[in-house]
Amino acid sequence: MLRTFFICLAALLAPTVFIGTAIAAEKVRVLTSFPPQFLEPFQRAFTKRHPAILIEFVQRKTTTALADIVGDRHKADIFWASAPDAFEILKRVGRLTELKPRPTGAPDLIAGYPVNDPDLMYLGFALSGYGFVYNPDYLKERELPVPKGWSDLAAPIYAGHIGISSPSRSGTMHLMVEAILQVYGWDRGWGIWSEIGGNLATVTARSFGVSAGVARGRFGVGPSIDFLAKPEGMPEGATTRFALPEETLFVPASIAILTDAANREGAERFIDFVLSPDGQALLLDPAVARLPISPSVYPTDGSTDGNPFQHDSLFARGLFDAGLSAARYELVNIIFDEMITFRRSDLGRMWRSVRAMEAALSERSDTDLAKLVSDARGALTRPPLNGTEAMELERWKDLVRVRRGLPTPEPQARLEAHIKARIDENMRRAAQALTDAAARLGAAEWDAQGPEASRP
Repeated sequence: MLRTFFICLAALLAPTVFIGTAIAAEKVRVLTSFPPQFLEPFQRAFTKRHPAILIEFVQRKTTTALADIVGDRHKADIFWASAPDAFEILKRVGRLTELKPRPTGAPDLIAGYPVNDPDLMYLGFALSGYGFVYNPDYLKERELPVPKGWSDLAAPIYAGHIGISSPSRSGTMHLMVEAILQVYGWDRGWGIWSEIGGNLATVTARSFGVSAGVARGRFGVGPSIDFLAKPEGMPEGATTRFALPEETLFVPASIAILTDAANREGAERFIDFVLSPDGQALLLDPAVARLPISPSVYPTDGSTDGNPFQHDSLFARGLFDAGLSAARYELVNIIFDEMITFRRSDLGRMWRSVRAMEAALSERSDTDLAKLVSDARGALTRPPLNGTEAMELERWKDLVRVRRGLPTPEPQARLEAHIKARIDENMRRAAQALTDAAARLGAAEWDAQGPEASRP
């Protein structure tokens, strides 16, 4: 009976042990923000090389992935994304594990930015260019130029022709918002974003919604990352193009292993493959459309097209501080949503009024009117916190992305209320200045500027 008992016990336990071992040994879970057309070539090629390892890709927006990892709501072996500040956040909270470097032949720095994390918590595998996706037919039909710089998007001619995603919902967009704040400075940067906000046709739910909207002609141009410029399932005959602005932001896209990885060995093999010549060559596949970090995989026919390492000037512009971005990540998201996303319609209407009054001023000399219009512009472009406050980084380290339906921590709720109150006051001052300016112009003359302008 005892012998029979142990035989039965072994039979019951054996499948459990086998299944658990199989899962740990054969499955690698990759949490990523990349689209299916990017992931599928890697899945096919890696499975062919390592048929015993099952690669499972779990797609999440970068902002959602960060919240899930930090909040212990999602378990994965690898984090794979474009935004460098996302990796810095995970590094700061101890969610990344040290890696060994892989020889790729890449320079140590690109535009002053390290290709690999100096502490080897994440490794660069590709280059990401941030710029504009645009619809050439849309712009031609409306006689609009292709924007050359980020500040061009704030020009009045683009009113109603721009689409963006919110940085709180898109890691790609967050990086572009932060880049402008760093390139132009905190106060001037928010002023540019406010004017761009006044030109918005819509705010999309995700990054790829911008390129999809451009392809469908819903709007003409929007900030994007190079590999999202041609969305999957574009309408027949639709065209999109991508332009790098004068203030090009070019940073490495990275890959990392999470500290609670269940299959560290399998994860290491996947990173080995991504950074191998074969893995790097996959990035040149038109379906993937990324720039490899390894210079050796680019064509050697003498052509410089598509080879960033043949254009020294491309890497000479700007320096993005991912650490600074990570330290105030949620602060920037909160301000952007409260200042722009949630007030898009009001912001658009008030900027139309400001611009119409500025046009009226160009035809007359009126010091008092000029001051009122200047006051309105100043109020609309003023951020709720100044540059000195924004650099008090210890104050912002505990801010979190709050999932819908869950309560906001009390200190953060007070901060959000403070930010909202300051923006409310700025909007009130702008509205009052516009009302006074309209009265000074006189109803008859002001009506000639257009019906929208007379209702600030």
